[in-house]
Amino acid sequence: MTVPVRWMLSQPDLALELRGGAAGLGNEITFAITTELSDPFRWLSGGELLLTTGLRLPLTAADRARYLRGLDGVGVAAVGFGTGLSHPEVPEDLVAVADDLGLPLLEVPLPTPFAAVVKRVMNRLAEQEYESVLRASRAQPRMTRAVISGGTGATVRELAMATSATVLLLDLSGRVLEHHPARPDDEVLGEVRDVLAAGTGGASSSVSLARSGASITVQQISVGSTPHGHVAVISPTALSHVDQILLGHANSLLALDFEKPARLRVAQNQLNSHALGLLLTDDRDLAPAWEQIRGAADADGMVRGLTVVAETLELAQRVESAVAAAMDTVGRQLFSRRHDTRITVLLRGTDDVDFARSMLSALPPGTRKAVRAGLSGRRELSGVVAAIEQSQLAASAAEAGAEPLEFAALTGSALLAFSATREVLNSLADTMIAPIDDYDRVNGTELLGSLRAFLEANGHWESAAAAMGVHRHTLRSRMARIEALIDCRLDVARVRAELLLAIIARQS
Repeated sequence: MTVPVRWMLSQPDLALELRGGAAGLGNEITFAITTELSDPFRWLSGGELLLTTGLRLPLTAADRARYLRGLDGVGVAAVGFGTGLSHPEVPEDLVAVADDLGLPLLEVPLPTPFAAVVKRVMNRLAEQEYESVLRASRAQPRMTRAVISGGTGATVRELAMATSATVLLLDLSGRVLEHHPARPDDEVLGEVRDVLAAGTGGASSSVSLARSGASITVQQISVGSTPHGHVAVISPTALSHVDQILLGHANSLLALDFEKPARLRVAQNQLNSHALGLLLTDDRDLAPAWEQIRGAADADGMVRGLTVVAETLELAQRVESAVAAAMDTVGRQLFSRRHDTRITVLLRGTDDVDFARSMLSALPPGTRKAVRAGLSGRRELSGVVAAIEQSQLAASAAEAGAEPLEFAALTGSALLAFSATREVLNSLADTMIAPIDDYDRVNGTELLGSLRAFLEANGHWESAAAAMGVHRHTLRSRMARIEALIDCRLDVARVRAELLLAIIARQS
């Protein structure tokens, strides 16, 4: 980031005036510094706007000329000379030397503080820094959208436009695959290939100066240890740090685009191998299938089953498409199967009713009324079959067009909904009683025994407490813990009845 000397002179409130060195008005200022040293040269790096009042300026014209030539020699962009203190005006001999050198010599009038000049330079540099970051923040999403919609060619075009440079995409042999805006001539391409050849020692990035004076920046496109090609940027000057960030972003996008076909081939090869294995072996090895569906589980290895039952085959196909689109929207793999009018979907254990509802939200309201959906409880991956069975039972009890029915919500109505009572009770016990049993085993409590005593006493606190040999307040505390643990209400008679039957089924 730089500030042209010409721009500083255009700031009316600073009232700077050019006294000499007009040939250097295009010089770029990178920093502003105030010094009264007679030999500041060793502390300067070039590009400075040096401000001085001439307090320790040499007394002779020859020494003053050497002073100004020394500043020019270290690359000072311009000199601001404050008048009204040590010198009423800029010495004429300095003006002559400045004209000879082409080093801008600016008069800073007494009312203008040096601090104001320094602040103006630094503020302008900060503005440019912000503008460059803003440019990068706008360019990166454009490049990301480009690689999705237009592939590598669109990404190269966006990078070229963002950096105002010529961008090339080359394969590993140096052949140009994409370019923007125009394909460079053979001489420049030869220089690019020379840079590629020089970087074969393992370097992933190289910068070189072309014979024309342009800057050539080359980066290898790779994922891990697998190289795919190179991206080269040919620019009039060296890339800024923001341009380098954009180049790195484009490199990552291009690497992903190169890797995509490879990943798809690997996945397809694995599926083909599994299918062939199922045909060639008498012993059905389900290990590959278990490994495949592992991607459906959440971070804790838990899954849920979702079953959707439609009234017609056509509607089932529409539901299947809606579910696939919903999973694609959230960037998730789809694990589903349709059998006639029933669609079975494997979800993460963390997915809830709201997530299940969102999967069906794309269906028209009228269509949604002809669909019933059920959601299982959370199960370990090894219990995926039980999860699907739970979701099927819940779907068969759900109302058409209503919210997806959770299996846990069947407590209190399962005996009225299904004829296969024992099967329902066993599934209900796995969902509602097992967590209480597990809690007792881990914490050394007696929640399950207390619950059975309470249920067998038909909710009578005194009788149940006496049966357990505890105070009724202790029993109330235990029942509150159970209600929180399995999310139910023990003051509902049907809930108490089915929980008791589920305990009996589990313990018999």
